[in-house]
Amino acid sequence: MRWLFSIGLIVTVMTARAQTVAPHEVTASAVAAVEALGKRVVLGDHKAAIDSMYPQWKKRMAKRYGELEELQKQLEGIGGEMARNGVSIISFKTAGVPRVYEVWPGKSPEGEEAEPVFDKWMLLIPTVTQFRIMQGDPPEAHVINSHGFQVAISDKGENAWSFINGSDVTVADLRSLFASLPANMELPAVKREVAE
Repeated sequence: MRWLFSIGLIVTVMTARAQTVAPHEVTASAVAAVEALGKRVVLGDHKAAIDSMYPQWKKRMAKRYGELEELQKQLEGIGGEMARNGVSIISFKTAGVPRVYEVWPGKSPEGEEAEPVFDKWMLLIPTVTQFRIMQGDPPEAHVINSHGFQVAISDKGENAWSFINGSDVTVADLRSLFASLPANMELPAVKREVAE
């Protein structure tokens, strides 16, 4: 019974520690970085999404495609494929309150018995991307709002952000990268709706 209480206490402490409040400048920096990336993609710079991808996630994605060059080829071809299908990006913006986590518990220099060190910020930043889709004969424009999120990650004190696209990631994926994330973690909604 005592070991069950101990496990419960550990889980409670980790959950309480994992979601937190970042200093305003950290949140503002992450939101600004997501908005800057979104603007580049709206202007057709899809390579920016590859270049700013969180390195460990980029390696995993490259394995899914067989190699990094194939992943880059697939992502760089998105713009052309969208154009062929009558799809264009109209706008991108952040929308909503970011969820903030301190992650990546490393070992403190004092040794094995020391408290874990949370040396990275991870923010889930809700976004809305607006697409125009041309369909029918004659073509008629439809506008779609795509609600998603970006995962922004930086070492503490640096505000040098890399990203994971929320449409590609699950809670299990994030927890496999950052073991300190809480068991009850939920991701922002990913949905599409016709713009009014």
